[in-house]
Amino acid sequence: MSKKVPDWLNSSIWVSAPSQRDRISSLFPSSTPTTTSSDSRPPPLTEPPVPVPPPSVASREESPLSSPTGATPQINERKDRHGEGDQPADRTLSEEDVSRQSQLLAEVGLSVCNALSKQIVDMREVRRLTAQGVPDCAGIRSTVWKLLLGYLPPDRSLWSSELIKKRSQYNNFKKELLINPSEVVRRLDDSASPGSDHSHSESSGMLLRSDITCGEHPLSLGKSSIWNRFFQDTEVIEQIDRDVKRTHPDMHFFSGDTPEARSSQDALKTILILFAKLNPGIRYIQGMNEILAPLFYVFKNDPDAENVDFAEADAFFCFVEILSGFRDNFCQQLDNSVGGIRSTISKLSELLKEHDEELWRHLEITTKVNPQFYAFRWITLLLTQEFNFADSLQIWDFLLSDAEGPQETLLRVCCAMLILIRRRLLAGDFTSNLRLLQNYPSTSISHLLYVADKLRQKTSG
Repeated sequence: MSKKVPDWLNSSIWVSAPSQRDRISSLFPSSTPTTTSSDSRPPPLTEPPVPVPPPSVASREESPLSSPTGATPQINERKDRHGEGDQPADRTLSEEDVSRQSQLLAEVGLSVCNALSKQIVDMREVRRLTAQGVPDCAGIRSTVWKLLLGYLPPDRSLWSSELIKKRSQYNNFKKELLINPSEVVRRLDDSASPGSDHSHSESSGMLLRSDITCGEHPLSLGKSSIWNRFFQDTEVIEQIDRDVKRTHPDMHFFSGDTPEARSSQDALKTILILFAKLNPGIRYIQGMNEILAPLFYVFKNDPDAENVDFAEADAFFCFVEILSGFRDNFCQQLDNSVGGIRSTISKLSELLKEHDEELWRHLEITTKVNPQFYAFRWITLLLTQEFNFADSLQIWDFLLSDAEGPQETLLRVCCAMLILIRRRLLAGDFTSNLRLLQNYPSTSISHLLYVADKLRQKTSG
């Protein structure tokens, strides 16, 4: 016998928005929380304010808009292609509403800045403040993400030394790994015979036949041959180059022939090539560029000039940290393991069954919509393809703010996505439901994150 529809799904939050006064009082209590260095799970989120209206929608035929430094990325926002959703249509905000939203964002930004200004940053407080989204001002998100990903320590006195060490390490990676094999051979030969005369090879840019050993010959197929590894890397580099050029084609920051776009593409390629070389077990998997893009965009738009100069290095280490929690999803050999992608998708199915068995039964038994048909992309790309870029950044604020890590939080967001459109899914057949799930409709991101957090409370409770 199937479970009844959960009572909380029939709550008034599904048909009407709570008063703005309640939101303000819940988000900004009169008393300042006590500072603590505890890294435990943040307290349950209060219901968020109605989000600020997104950037104006541009037609697909129009040229993508460029994003000024420190501003919310302006992109061609996807419209709801499936008609009205389970929630009321977004109303047009009055000037008073817009002013109120601006005030709320300003208060959040001020609270976060105060938290970041302490000598020892209270990570629990930072997580609580940023879980529903980080204001796009003064480089707040850039600093917050670096803290949440462990790239910066809570102790501000260590920031400078840690950044110098990491950025120097990244520069060494580039010097050691992004080098032509002929240069490697020349260096090896120079170190072996420091007195040898290589004036001819240096002036011509070519190695003499006598300088090349069997193992270092360009046609060598030996596993230890630097040339063999170079040609194997070339295939990966070509794949990376193709994917990077397709990254967010609707944003001037990533796409086009402008100096900014070319610089961004070069940085993304360098990071992904280094990751592939340093992680031979995984190398590069298509889609990693989409996970890297938000990190690099946020760090490159930091108002601090020094941080902008080292955005590539900072993005590399934060990218490595994010993938460390999701790397099994990218390893085909582990697809059927406990930590593989199929097991992860099964967890999402179980989570939906736990919170809304009626919807689970309709999707997987009645209409036979296999979760892999839609959840594979949701999970492996961390929802970067299901929402516009600005909304994706807000979702990532929520994912990264969970002290337990983004893995389980991501599944709760995916489950909340299903629940938010449950009525349309329950009324649909295989074809309509699959189309809906593979082209997720526009929704209130703040409300989505609120529902995802409520799922955490229901599970832990």
